[in-house]
Amino acid sequence: MNEMIRILYKDETLAVAVKPVGVLSQPDRTGEASMITLLKEQLGREVFPIHRLDRAVGGVMVFAMTKAAAGKLSGMVGTDAFEKEYLAVVHGAPTEEKGEFTDYLYHDPKRNFTSVVPKTQKDAKEAKLTYTLLGKDMEKEFSLVRVRLYTGRTHQIRVQFSSRGMSIAGDGKYGSRDRMSLALWSYYLSFRHPIRKKTMTFKALPDGKTEPWDRFSF
Repeated sequence: MNEMIRILYKDETLAVAVKPVGVLSQPDRTGEASMITLLKEQLGREVFPIHRLDRAVGGVMVFAMTKAAAGKLSGMVGTDAFEKEYLAVVHGAPTEEKGEFTDYLYHDPKRNFTSVVPKTQKDAKEAKLTYTLLGKDMEKEFSLVRVRLYTGRTHQIRVQFSSRGMSIAGDGKYGSRDRMSLALWSYYLSFRHPIRKKTMTFKALPDGKTEPWDRFSF
């Protein structure tokens, strides 16, 4: 590997790390390096996935280092005991400074594409998030939002904002026509330690020197 993965925290049961943009969360059929393989090499021990980020998304992730911890942490995902927040740069701006989006989504695995669908559609799954508008750029072309996920559907944030005319910068799959990198970042993670039962909170910011993050102050 060319660079070390940034480790925010590590003990005998888990590790919290910052996934670089472009790195897979978990191994796939391509055989390319993933966070699992890179952390196993760096830490010198087995690492178990708890959740995932799209390849184009960077930011904070937690990994278990025992099967017992993996089971307990995985059980927290999707509950109030496991909080995830993201930063995103979107085209345009929401009409309210704070709001909630609730939709039903269907993911087509063959096309790797998610759509907003009626609740009655087969295999539709509820998707919920809340957002806070943090700022707009000088040209009012982009806005910076903080997003809290309550469900973990594939491409959820990307689809829910795009369906409301606010595609994420760099997201050609869901409507953006610019040539930037995908401006979505896993910024905040909070969960209860599976052994010590203490609530642990971690934050990491994206590189504020790159477009379009450089339009905003962190």
